Amino acid sequence: MYPKLGPGQMWETVAKIIEERGGVIIKNAEVTGLKTAENQVTELTYYNRLTDTIDVINGDYYFSTMPVKDLIAAMGRSIPARVKQISDGLPYRDSVTVGLLLNALKIKNETAIPTMNNLVPDNWIYIQERDVKVARVQIFNNWSPYLIADINKVWIGLEYCCNEGDELWAKQDSDVIQFAIDELNQIAIIDKHEVIDSTIIRTPKTYPAYFGTYADFHTIRDYTDRFDNLFLIGRNGMHKYYNQDHAMLTAMAAVNNILSGEKTKENIWDIHSDEKYIETENDSLAFQYEN
Repeated sequence: MYPKLGPGQMWETVAKIIEERGGVIIKNAEVTGLKTAENQVTELTYYNRLTDTIDVINGDYYFSTMPVKDLIAAMGRSIPARVKQISDGLPYRDSVTVGLLLNALKIKNETAIPTMNNLVPDNWIYIQERDVKVARVQIFNNWSPYLIADINKVWIGLEYCCNEGDELWAKQDSDVIQFAIDELNQIAIIDKHEVIDSTIIRTPKTYPAYFGTYADFHTIRDYTDRFDNLFLIGRNGMHKYYNQDHAMLTAMAAVNNILSGEKTKENIWDIHSDEKYIETENDSLAFQYEN
């Protein structure tokens, strides 16, 4: 069942439970260093943006969901040169999402599927036109009607694949938003005069990619797996194009290994390895704007 207020609601609930049980969640911080000794991580250093301080944490176990490239960089000069070389060559695709609030969509529901206010029934619309750059459009009303304050309006998100620092990424917010409006108007999904409000979100390292030095990723895995109390989990943590369900399963497997005393991490890496995404077989979304 989809959370009433979106997937973020689930993680807000998880955070609340952690804090109610005495856990501490540090926000607005960046990991800057990991100290290791033999087969253990012994210390984590992070920069706290709120206090403008460098702080240290000592833990029994460390779970990393940060991009592998950043994790290896944080481990410092002790990293073998070959591991560092492969890590530096791992590619990512970044994304820009433009949110548009509209009075109505121009496209209409021509299916037999009943929808609220007769919206088109899609959650995602993948864009095939070659003369625009938008990859896909999601209609938030169809995920949950509670994601929009006025159900008589339409709230959509346009996803653009790009590279951090490239022309699209570097544009002013207002320019990107206008570009997005013009594209959807061009392919007749919206009438640009129906736009009421807008926002923009830039997300670095949205998609770990399978080219560059990825063919040698096993060398990084062999190195990080030697640390008994370090667990790489999730999409960026494992440099795997996981969906949220499989990312969560990697975390659950890691915790189960600790509780059961299991030392190997094969079962964590094996999650979803025997299945294939449709996107993977047909050039994944992460790569479709390479050409």
